[in-house]
Amino acid sequence: MASESGFSMEEFESLMATSDVELLKRAWRNEKSAPEILQFQSSLVMRIREQIQLMEETIEEFTRSGFDPLIVSIYQMDMDRAQYMLRSYLRTRLQKIEKNMIHFSKTDLWNRLSKEEQSFAKRCYENMKSYLDESVLSKLPTGYQSDLKQSNASEENDMVPEPNLDTFVFCKSDSSIGAIPLDDSADEIVDLVAGDLYVLRYKSIKPFVENGQIDLV
Repeated sequence: MASESGFSMEEFESLMATSDVELLKRAWRNEKSAPEILQFQSSLVMRIREQIQLMEETIEEFTRSGFDPLIVSIYQMDMDRAQYMLRSYLRTRLQKIEKNMIHFSKTDLWNRLSKEEQSFAKRCYENMKSYLDESVLSKLPTGYQSDLKQSNASEENDMVPEPNLDTFVFCKSDSSIGAIPLDDSADEIVDLVAGDLYVLRYKSIKPFVENGQIDLV
């Protein structure tokens, strides 16, 4: 049965089962489990936003057309689930930015942020620095007033938190990858078999997560 706008139940179900929804679920899981920020999925987010808007319009049309309220509520829950994943994905990234904004700005990770996220990070840093300068740093002796270093004698920015890449994560792959080293010395290796679940240091599988060969769960 089709509505006046031309959308049928079958078309709506096809929309909810689209690969973009599955890709969002994958990106969401990876972002929540990875200790560092991953590449922002700009094209995917844009498509999902457009699809959610289409879903909203379709559900409204179903309601006006007198579809079974139970069926409409089920479709509404499906759409709400997609909205939740998108919001959680974006919120998770903002939380990482708030925690590691200085580190991101001084490394290649900065390029993984969207333009909006970069603007957010800059505003957060400016507000934090202004507050620290006024409430703490201005009252410390000369040489200890940096928000990046413990003192001017420090050779590195030892006051800047960084993601812990040694964090253990659950992961699996849809295809067999073969042997990968578990440490820098390559003394320990593990053979990743398709479909098997592993608990490994993020650092050892980082490149495979970034290129999409391994998913975090």
